[in-house]
Amino acid sequence: MSAPSNDTLLVIEGCAVATVDAAGTEYRVGHVVVRGNRIEAVGSGPAPETAGATRIDGRGCLLTPGLVNTHHHLYQWVTRGLAADATLFEWLTTLYPVWAGIDEDAVRVAATGGLASLARTGCTTTTDHHYVFPREGGDLLGAEIDAAAQVGLRFHPTRGSMDLGRSAGGLPPDSVVETLDDILKASADAVSRWHDESFDSMLRIGLAPCSPFSVTADLLRESALLARELGVRLHTHAAETVDEHEYCLSTHGCTPAEYLEQLGWVGSDVWWAHAIHLDDTAIATLAKTATGVAHCPTSNARIGAGIARIVDLHAAGVPIGLGVDGAASNESSSLIEEPRNALLFARQRNGPQALSVRTALELATLGGARVLGRHKEIGSIEPGKLADLALWNLGTLAHAGIEDPIAALILGSAPPLAALLVNGRIVVRNTVIQTIDEEAVGREVARAQAKLVAKAG
Repeated sequence: MSAPSNDTLLVIEGCAVATVDAAGTEYRVGHVVVRGNRIEAVGSGPAPETAGATRIDGRGCLLTPGLVNTHHHLYQWVTRGLAADATLFEWLTTLYPVWAGIDEDAVRVAATGGLASLARTGCTTTTDHHYVFPREGGDLLGAEIDAAAQVGLRFHPTRGSMDLGRSAGGLPPDSVVETLDDILKASADAVSRWHDESFDSMLRIGLAPCSPFSVTADLLRESALLARELGVRLHTHAAETVDEHEYCLSTHGCTPAEYLEQLGWVGSDVWWAHAIHLDDTAIATLAKTATGVAHCPTSNARIGAGIARIVDLHAAGVPIGLGVDGAASNESSSLIEEPRNALLFARQRNGPQALSVRTALELATLGGARVLGRHKEIGSIEPGKLADLALWNLGTLAHAGIEDPIAALILGSAPPLAALLVNGRIVVRNTVIQTIDEEAVGREVARAQAKLVAKAG
């Protein structure tokens, strides 16, 4: 989806505005002016008269930066609801044989459905961690990139990988692992083919070996070297479950955090998914190295993996974003639910003032942008930044009478979207996605799911 012309003007006014800038600026009634794909102005009261501008009446609404999703597995949209009561390792061993049958068609359909759901819940930028590459699957990364372009979200997919199959002591079946050489070549090719470093880039690639129990030390080490040579970011699962902790202790003689640090997997170009089971030393290491964390509270609870030490991580200065995680471990994949659940679980662990509603919103926006290295471009509403914006309708019965609009957004029911802008273009308007036919995509999802499960059975 190309950017609007620099002559295109859009004004949103009459709404509450939470800018999430460094000063925490908010307007009870304010406006934003968008020129092309950039924010031109933000302020209190009505917007100045602007000839030829498209105007959106935001009365009864709250305008926030678009939400940033820092961890996902889009292909799982067509395997939701399976192994619903399993532990992580049980869940994985149940689903790996199903995932071994994915192909371009299944991934394109799944990604379209997953991305559309994210858009309807306020997401303007999303990552994806795709690490299952069956030998006859086709161009799976390309399929989800096509889907993101169709839906219209800013996309940060990672070329994932696994090279430690069951026969070598890993968890995944041998049919879905690749050789080290093949992975490194495919990773370099993905960066060369798709990665765009421009300020208003809609597509950036990262490298993402899957997890300590599905990849070798050589793959982790070589992927880190390659990513830094190519100037792209690194992502992996880390410290997600007690099982993983025990696996690393027995296999490597150290914790997952210590293992990753030894292999070069810390730094401002790295972010870990989950990071639940961390000791004080590990948190200090993440803070010192500016290693980011994708906090996935809903998925963590769905799998029963534990409650991350998000308050301690935040206090230490660790960059933190939020993620819905794979759709098979978070069937709703609603990004607006994540700041609410992050707040609730933080308070359950650390008390009633552990995390404020405004900090929860910051984690979902600027925090995620910081984790992805894009905080100068997105994540707050400031002149010069990209126009990725979510306009939430709080004029509903569910939100009536909640005086603080940010409390209404974070603690209340997930509000409907009046509008979602990505790169200055309207992707959702009055809850309806403008870029795809949702009913048709739903039919395709059901078809692809039935086909995939039948293939595995």
